[in-house]
Amino acid sequence: MNVTLAVKQYISKMIENSGPGMKVLLMDKETTSIVSVVYTHSEILQKEVYLFERIDSQNRDNMKHLKAICFLRPTKNNVEHLIQELRRPKYSVYFIYFSNVISKSEIKALAEADEQEVVAEVQEFYGDFIAVNPHLFSLNLQGVARGRSWEPSMLFRCTQGLTSVLLALKKCPLIRYQLSSDMSKRLAESVKEYELFDFRKTEVPPLLLILDRSDDAITPLLNQWTYQAMVHELLGLNNNRIDLSRVPGISKDLREVVLSAENDEFYANNLYLNFGEIGTNIKNLMEDFQKKKPKGQQKLESIADMKAFVDNYPQFKKMSGTVSKHVTVVGELSRLVSERQLMEVSEVEQDLACQNDHSNAQQNVRRLLQNPRVTELDAVRLVMLYALRYERHSSSILPSLMDELSRKGVSERYRRMVQSVVEYGGKRIRGSDLITPTDAVAITKQFFKGLKGVENVYAQHRPLLHDTLDQLIKGRLKDSQFPYLGASSLRDRPQDIMV
Repeated sequence: MNVTLAVKQYISKMIENSGPGMKVLLMDKETTSIVSVVYTHSEILQKEVYLFERIDSQNRDNMKHLKAICFLRPTKNNVEHLIQELRRPKYSVYFIYFSNVISKSEIKALAEADEQEVVAEVQEFYGDFIAVNPHLFSLNLQGVARGRSWEPSMLFRCTQGLTSVLLALKKCPLIRYQLSSDMSKRLAESVKEYELFDFRKTEVPPLLLILDRSDDAITPLLNQWTYQAMVHELLGLNNNRIDLSRVPGISKDLREVVLSAENDEFYANNLYLNFGEIGTNIKNLMEDFQKKKPKGQQKLESIADMKAFVDNYPQFKKMSGTVSKHVTVVGELSRLVSERQLMEVSEVEQDLACQNDHSNAQQNVRRLLQNPRVTELDAVRLVMLYALRYERHSSSILPSLMDELSRKGVSERYRRMVQSVVEYGGKRIRGSDLITPTDAVAITKQFFKGLKGVENVYAQHRPLLHDTLDQLIKGRLKDSQFPYLGASSLRDRPQDIMV
């Protein structure tokens, strides 16, 4: 079950089907993202694709020596653009691939527009999602709900995306959904209505588990300490691209960098390692390169030393774009951790999420709210965590903490989020026992001290998803909380699970 490989194979097949010769890849805004996440520019160039164009671009030249491979989402707009294109074709022949199911009426409209008979092929290739990692996909959707119900267009898009993943992976699963969430049930029913093909039956059918984020609103509020998660949280990761243009003193060639486990061995090996280990691994990598340079040996003690080392060796920089990229990224993460005092903030977040000591919690939150270096975003997230954790505590000091946020100058928009998060994922809404009242396990704090400037924080918190999947794999997930859709159910432990 590798979504990256599934999309890559679709794109390779499209290019292969068009035969030898120079080609243009004609895409829309969304399929451009779908392709760019799994293939680099240079990889596609090697397949005789020399031009990349948008179907909605008005100023494309006539290039009759090129074959056109069209990879488009089956939207009304795209079909209309394609009809206009076929009436006045700019390329010699068209191979058309839709990323999802296209209606017969739209196929008919395209056929009628193809008066010059330039269309060689029309197919559905189900790559209608962003393959972020081999085992993680996204639909890049925002604002999917109105209150506690689906925005209708978003339910349709979500159904399309999810069924496209199932078709790409050739899976026809049993579906379980979270009973406490009407949105989970609606999506489950919507996927079920979509007629999936009957793939070769496996002994144990795959399982699709549909969950509602509101069951665990705590996990997204916590600072993360593994490489990919930190980059996503602190720098922003959009289709595997990071915008570093606001980093102080950033060089021109590093203003936007790509982090892709497919094409970057260091990133692939360090994706899920914690921050302390990343620092150590970069140090080791740098020292390996340094050994090749007998002159000017210098000790690499901190991230700042590494940046200086890279800047002083233009030849080294050219030779090791990957290393300079990661030194820059880790350097910026390190600066933000220090500037925003995230070690201290994270420790209090972890205690709020895992411990049951109200007296200690209120003192720690108040202390951090009064710290001028704690940003308004971090401050409001601490209060949100407190509001979720001690929602019904008899001695709750939430009104007092809200006053602290006002005194700190936190915007009204941010302050309103505290009430919003309780309405979204509070005790009344949750179907699970997210917050257990017992002060269960004493956690050993583990720190890596190998590299100055980068410290590693322990993670006491374990997301609810971990326990849900653990129960599912052991066959203990309650049908009363996560029922099957339809009459079928699994007797054996599931082998393939999609969440």
